[in-house]
Amino acid sequence: MVAEQLEIERKFDVDGGFAVPPLDGVPGVAAVAEPVVHELAAVYHDTPDLRLVRARVTLRRRTGGPDEGWHLKLPAGAARRELHVPLAAGTDVAPAELLEVVADLLVGEVPAPVVSMRTRRVVTALRDDAGRELAELADDTVTATVPAGAGAAPAVRTWRELEIELVDGPETVLAAVGEVLVAAGARPSPRASKLALALSSRLGSG
Repeated sequence: MVAEQLEIERKFDVDGGFAVPPLDGVPGVAAVAEPVVHELAAVYHDTPDLRLVRARVTLRRRTGGPDEGWHLKLPAGAARRELHVPLAAGTDVAPAELLEVVADLLVGEVPAPVVSMRTRRVVTALRDDAGRELAELADDTVTATVPAGAGAAPAVRTWRELEIELVDGPETVLAAVGEVLVAAGARPSPRASKLALALSSRLGSG
């Protein structure tokens, strides 16, 4: 069973010592829930020439958190279309129903692991005065490992980033929260995904 949603979010790069500012004063936000911590482990799959990530597509198998499973993310204008399939016991092979969606990109190639990531995610829900969840802020500390290649050792990279994702609120909430984060020292991220940063040396982007 494939579930689908439209992911509308904004990403920000922050330093390790960044302090998330109070967000209960953001227009429309009446309450900020207690943070919830998730420990996530993900393996990203792609072709040897990284044709998925070059097309701004990500395919991953993730455990931990409320949405563990296989995720396929596709560009959809300024947003991203996300397809989700639950984990099947005992398999590390991407589900056929997801591979079919990107068959034109794969052209017969079978995606294999290219990056593994561990993320400590601190999630804070932002609610209106009726208790409706408008958006959630994810404060992620990420460690990404690119496996060893021919003659090269594994590459490990660690960073911290923030994601503010729309849940059931207007996009103006994202803009307002973003302004508060930037005023506190956060920097809007130019990347579409964590995978793009982990593979930046192979993609020629830093």
